[in-house]
Amino acid sequence: MEVSFEQRLARKYQGLSTRLREAGDFIAANPVAVATRSLRSVAQDAGLAPATFSRLARVLEYESFEQIRDVMRGKIDRRVNSFADRADRLWHDHEAGTLDFFQEHRRACLRNLERLEDTIDIRQLDMAVDHLYAARRVLVLGELGSAGIAEYMLYMASFLSDDWHMADRMGASLGSGLAGLRKGDALVIVTKPPFARKALLAAEIAKQSGVFVLVITDSHTCPALRHADVGLLVASESPHFYSSYVATVFLVETLIGMLAGRVGPDATNRIAEVESRNRRLEEVRDIS
Repeated sequence: MEVSFEQRLARKYQGLSTRLREAGDFIAANPVAVATRSLRSVAQDAGLAPATFSRLARVLEYESFEQIRDVMRGKIDRRVNSFADRADRLWHDHEAGTLDFFQEHRRACLRNLERLEDTIDIRQLDMAVDHLYAARRVLVLGELGSAGIAEYMLYMASFLSDDWHMADRMGASLGSGLAGLRKGDALVIVTKPPFARKALLAAEIAKQSGVFVLVITDSHTCPALRHADVGLLVASESPHFYSSYVATVFLVETLIGMLAGRVGPDATNRIAEVESRNRRLEEVRDIS
C-alpha cells in the first residue's frame, strides 16, 4: 500500500525546518491547489520559494514535487464527486434555510471515516497490532478529551488480556504507571490538539526506555509523533466546537478487533470467562 503524503510528512515533521514545515502544512491544507496549479503559483500563494517545495519533496523521499502533485491528483480523483456534491448541497441548504447541525456533523463524520483510506497505512496498523499482541505489558494513555477513548480501548482489551493497564488512572500518578516499563512493553497514546504536555512527555520517556510507542492523533504536527514507532493519523473535522472522535473510535475498535484475531481461541475462552463472572457478580443482566 502506498504511503500517503500525510504519513510521510508526519514522520519527518519534527525534524523539518520552519520553511519546510510551512510548505508541508500548505500542501496538506490545499490539495486541490497543489494538484491543479503550477509550482510557481503554489509557492506564491504559500509565500515561499518554489525551491522550498522541491526540497520538501526530496526530504519526504519523492522524486520531485511533480510526484507530490500526482499524489494530490489521485486523492482528488477519488473524491471529486463528494467535493462537488457537498459544495452543491451546502449552497442549496443555505439558500433554502435548511442548513442544520445534525446533517453537517453527520457528513463531517462520514468524511473523516472515508479519509482513513488515505491516512492509515495498513502495514503500519498490522505492525502496531503485532507489537501489542507480543507485548509483556501495555499501557494506555489519553488526557483531556482523549481520556474517554483510552478508557474505552482498555475496556475492550480487558476482555482479551489482563496485561493492559491505564497509565494515568484517578488516584495514581503517571510516573508510577510508567515505572518499570522496558523493552518488550508498549505504550498507546491518544492525543488531539491542544496536546496534553503529560502525553508528549510520556511518549519521550517511554521511547528512551525502549518501549514500543503507538500514537493516535489527528495532526502531522503532533510532537509525540517524533517518539512514535507507529503514528496513526485520524481526521477529526466537524462543525462542532470540539474535535470529533467518531473516526478515532472506529480505529480503536479496529485495533482491538485485529488483536482478538491474533489471540485466537484463547480470546474466546477469556471473553466467555469474563462474561460468566460478570453475571455471577450481577454486573450485567440478560434479557429474558
